[in-house]
Amino acid sequence: MEISAAGRLEVRITTADVGKRVSVRSLIEHGPSGEKFTDTVGVLTSWDNGVLRITRKSGESVRVAESTLVAGKVVPSAPARRRGPAAGYEELARVSARAWPPVESERLGEWELRAAGGFTRRANSVLPLGDPGMPLDDALTAVRGWYAARGLPAYVQTATGAEGAQELLCAELERRGWVREVTAELWTGPLAPVADRAGEPSGVVLSREADEAWLARYRRKGVGEVALRVLGSGPSVWFASVPGGTDDAPAAIGRCVVDGRWAGFAAVEVDPAQRRRGLATAVMAALARQALDEGASAAWLQVEEDNAGARAMYRRLGFAAHHAYHHHRAPESSAPAGDGAL
Repeated sequence: MEISAAGRLEVRITTADVGKRVSVRSLIEHGPSGEKFTDTVGVLTSWDNGVLRITRKSGESVRVAESTLVAGKVVPSAPARRRGPAAGYEELARVSARAWPPVESERLGEWELRAAGGFTRRANSVLPLGDPGMPLDDALTAVRGWYAARGLPAYVQTATGAEGAQELLCAELERRGWVREVTAELWTGPLAPVADRAGEPSGVVLSREADEAWLARYRRKGVGEVALRVLGSGPSVWFASVPGGTDDAPAAIGRCVVDGRWAGFAAVEVDPAQRRRGLATAVMAALARQALDEGASAAWLQVEEDNAGARAMYRRLGFAAHHAYHHHRAPESSAPAGDGAL
């Protein structure tokens, strides 16, 4: 908090700071354990009619009454990372998009409209990295029309919590009634420790294609031709499996896409009857070694907020959250009937 030379807390933000990352302290009436103040850090997305809206790293929007402000200041756009590879949001957004490509795409200015028959929101949403080349309302109308023509709900993928992310766009979408349905996080970490985590991962088989056995373990059932095209596309795609599952499927599987310095992990799944045996770590280690051989040095993956087991494993492997990403659905646009996967 900002403290004046006289030792008093001061509010050093104004409406001109909308769009900047701020830290504010405000009064609360009935705080836990008798607390009188609360602190909020995030991007100031609006300051209208005596109310501030601040979007936290998680994407949560917090309302703060101007009359309750005790102190406030602008803070650096992103805290310094203490470990893992340095990377900006846009670089990771483009890398992750190349690792999970749509079957069909079209440009709207600097936005990319993506479709893949409804297989995952990632491949069926707008990636808005820049200016759509027209006013926002016109762009959103064009987006809704493009997806409606394909029988799909309209989604916009956004991100919060990193330099260059889209807190302001999130706020504008929510003002227009777009619903934030899913939030996950993109984590990054150094690649070598993943490869070194386990000994030689005996029994892990690597392949360039997802065969029937691999697909039998994949949790998204009923994978069709479109899904196979998404899964098999990317700069350098590898599939891993460990034979010996209890239900005629592999005991464990995984997917990795190597793209320059980055290796992206996905679809790491283990037979429920064989969990806690280090199979997921072995799969990732084998894929990491292959990625190192191809010149990669950094790793990324996406994990949902409620997947506590996966998050604990990824932390042990040296990963940490980089930013949160969200899918906003257009108002009155029906959600897909599938498994709700990212």
